Amino acid sequence: MLAIRLPRILQAKQNLLRGSSLARDVRKGYIAVYVGEEEKKRFVIPLSYLNKPSFQELLSKAEEEFGFDHPMGGLTIPCREDIFLDLTSRFHAS
Repeated sequence: MLAIRLPRILQAKQNLLRGSSLARDVRKGYIAVYVGEEEKKRFVIPLSYLNKPSFQELLSKAEEEFGFDHPMGGLTIPCREDIFLDLTSRFHAS
């Protein structure tokens, strides 16, 4: 299933890099995501996170809620910020 989603995500990243002045500060190997239920906060994360099963669950929720038309213009993840931070902090620890 990742093989199907990854090209779409990479294409979305390319669109972000071409169209957004905010995206210009995203280094190679990273992607900007917007996280939150009500208020969205922008995070820049390593692309390697996309391979983590727990992160893929978040991507599935994002796909269910938004499809590929994300309101922020970038990848939007519909979860609480504290949950996202807890999850990504575990990636740093491993």
